[in-house]
Amino acid sequence: MKSHSINAMFNPATVALIGASEEEGSVGRAILENLTAPGKRRIFPVNPGKESIMGLRCYPGVADISEPIDLAVIATPANTVPELVEECARADVQGAVIVSSGFKEVGKEGLLLEEKILAVRKEYGIRVVGPNCIGVIRPHTGLNASFLKANPDPGNIAFISQSGALGGAILDWAIKAHVGFSMFASLGSMIDMDFGDLIDFLGSDRYTRSIMLYMEGVGNAKKFMSAARGFARTKPIVIVKPGRFPESAKAALSHTGALAGDDQVYDAAFKRAGVIRVREFSDLFNAASVLDSNYLPKGRKLAIVTNAGGFGVMATDTVMDLHGELSKLSDETIGELNAILPPFWSKGNPVDVLGDADSERYASAIKICLRDREVDGLLAIYGPQAILNAETLAGSIVEIARTCRKPVITAFVGGETVQKARDLFLQNSIPTYDTPEDAVKTYFYMYRYHRNLTLLYETPTELTVKQAPSKNHLKVLLRRIAREGRTLLTEGESKDFLVNYDIPRTDPYMVRDVETALAAARRIGYPVVLKVVSHDISHKSDVGGVKVGIESDAQLKSEYAHLLTSVELNAPEASIKGISVQKMIPKIDYEVILGAKKDKDFGTVILFGMGGIGTEVFKDVAIGLPPLNQTLARRLMEETEVYKMLKGFRGRPPADMKRLEQILVSFSNLIVDFPEIAEMDINPIAISKGGVYSLDARIVIDRESMDYESPYPHLVITPYPTRYVTTYELPDGTQMTLRPIKPEDEHLEHEMLATLKPETMRTRFFSMISDISHEMLVRFCNIDYEREMAIVAEVREGEQKRIVAIGRLIVDPDFREAEYAVLVHDNFQGKGLGYKLVDVLIGVAQDQGLEGIHGTVLSENDKMLRIVLKLGFTMEREEDGETTQVRLALK
Repeated sequence: MKSHSINAMFNPATVALIGASEEEGSVGRAILENLTAPGKRRIFPVNPGKESIMGLRCYPGVADISEPIDLAVIATPANTVPELVEECARADVQGAVIVSSGFKEVGKEGLLLEEKILAVRKEYGIRVVGPNCIGVIRPHTGLNASFLKANPDPGNIAFISQSGALGGAILDWAIKAHVGFSMFASLGSMIDMDFGDLIDFLGSDRYTRSIMLYMEGVGNAKKFMSAARGFARTKPIVIVKPGRFPESAKAALSHTGALAGDDQVYDAAFKRAGVIRVREFSDLFNAASVLDSNYLPKGRKLAIVTNAGGFGVMATDTVMDLHGELSKLSDETIGELNAILPPFWSKGNPVDVLGDADSERYASAIKICLRDREVDGLLAIYGPQAILNAETLAGSIVEIARTCRKPVITAFVGGETVQKARDLFLQNSIPTYDTPEDAVKTYFYMYRYHRNLTLLYETPTELTVKQAPSKNHLKVLLRRIAREGRTLLTEGESKDFLVNYDIPRTDPYMVRDVETALAAARRIGYPVVLKVVSHDISHKSDVGGVKVGIESDAQLKSEYAHLLTSVELNAPEASIKGISVQKMIPKIDYEVILGAKKDKDFGTVILFGMGGIGTEVFKDVAIGLPPLNQTLARRLMEETEVYKMLKGFRGRPPADMKRLEQILVSFSNLIVDFPEIAEMDINPIAISKGGVYSLDARIVIDRESMDYESPYPHLVITPYPTRYVTTYELPDGTQMTLRPIKPEDEHLEHEMLATLKPETMRTRFFSMISDISHEMLVRFCNIDYEREMAIVAEVREGEQKRIVAIGRLIVDPDFREAEYAVLVHDNFQGKGLGYKLVDVLIGVAQDQGLEGIHGTVLSENDKMLRIVLKLGFTMEREEDGETTQVRLALK
């Protein structure tokens, strides 16, 4: 599918308004007035019944305009829109904003109109915002392609709303609150452009520092996750999503299907992308204005300084509600505060400097608290007092904040008496709020954002898991089961999947009478897990089975006798298969569940939590998105209450956490490999004396997913691309592996960069890098394989692995091109490795259907220029002569 430029339509030099009108109160007039107000671009009204509108020449159609059009705004009846979009597409218009209503929101006829527009989009590549949207506003460039009367001030926050009416109301509120915007966009029906497209555009927009989203549904979840993960580290994304408590009527065939609700999946997706979800609209602006701060809190310990004790109590309540923590001030800090405060001050945190405090006393208390190692951030609360002037205090706080690397936020409570102080804070980028509660909530948004990114991009440990499990025979098995009309695998069939993915299972020890079962149970040691099964010989299928936990001989006899009576009433004694005693489980310390299900928006998700009988009762579960690595597996477990128990509970030994991590990663690999699986449970996974055993497995297949074109239709995050793992031999016989980079490579990349000669580093990065930080290495190693590829050359020197070269390809989704870069370690230069890596990158770009790759090379870098010339690149030296642009057309 062809695709036009988003950048051109959002930064247009020319705009055509189809449906322009002079009629007072009409949408066509309102949009035209907004478009023409700045006078910064050429506007072309289109209306076949008019020769001119508001002093501008009017055209009968877009095709009649002689100049190329970057953006068309369509405001005509719904039934005319598909034909008009096609006319725009034929005229090579880059994009269209459709404000017209009357589409899928009115029923089947409207939906058919949307399908016609989408067909045009696919054929010609024209981009579409809407339909049924308010439009787009770009204050910095003077673009107001909407019918809103509001004109927001320029600012650094972008606001994207799925709801037009609600978005307009929030925009009106924000304007009154003097909040500036880099962009406002209403997405409407999102038949083409959605949140992912806008995040991609805004991620590279120089006017945007943070992004706010009002989201009712994610749209293209894979596109959203890719874009959000790409930019959330550098441009905070804050989301409010309503509908947290939907009722689902769908019957689930597994525990996971029943427990993993839609909203939990959204929460998990947002967490994996590194974005912040807030509950209230006011929090959107509070959070978005501070998350791009240089000084985000590295901990949740908050100190509170106030001149009004009641406000301190209110702030403390909010801290506790949000599961935060008040800083425990050190004895040294208390001593310093005693020296400057009256004897009857609060003697702890919150620090009440009392109502007679002057600016000097208040400021001194702040400085003392900020020096305390137990203080991660500070909230200064002011209530109007006769002695303490708000503006004077604000000036002192500004001076303190300038030299402090801990976040300082303020809540100056009052009306006009504190407005000048608030203005002073805003001018100096110090967060300020009307109430202590809002200030505390914002602090913890800041903390969670920083903590989530820190945990999300912690360098994972390399785990020993099967790299290429045997799976093709299992795919054949699933097809056979689907042909039989079944969707549920037997326990035996399910456990075959576990064996192939190195997930430990227990084999049953079969006995045929009570006394043998008793002897086995005594030998193993109570408690044990037993399964009593009846079997219908004539039909060769299980007709009943109960799994029970047995604590004693008496219980075993009682449970068995009850089941035996039931079986005898329904089947002859010969049909009794017996008792299955699960081996190697002398005592179960903990039970957990591991499962997966397909979500309608985010594809397959993974669930971990308390297992056994506690699964449905306690609903202690967490959800994550595959693929998982060691860090993500650990984070998933940490989100549950049962995780605290697994570390050792009431004298029971701790679980083998590394083994559990391996099982989660292996399970994730299984889920990645099988789009055919609709739902899956391993419940319970029993943990005994640290060992881990799966006692039961259930797999439900999706019969509609037996045939699929893309390799991972069920995933929104592209897994590790094993197809690019190859072996390569240098001319001198050195063997190496060429493979995509992964997060676990951070220490290997650090070692490579740290041992480069200065000249080699300058040639690659155009400057010296003195601080090879974790944050920098995260950007290099933790990549989205959908939009970036890095191929490393790995060699083994004894037992040690080394990365000796890296080729990187970064895709520009707007232009369907990619920028490449190659770095070869000094010890491996001149051996053809750079040539090989560029050739591999060309193949990756071709696989992704890109139109070309390009790069910027220092003109003095003769080695690279010779390589690309040999590979067919064109070269053009820049005017300054220092760099050369190289490009290879792929189509």
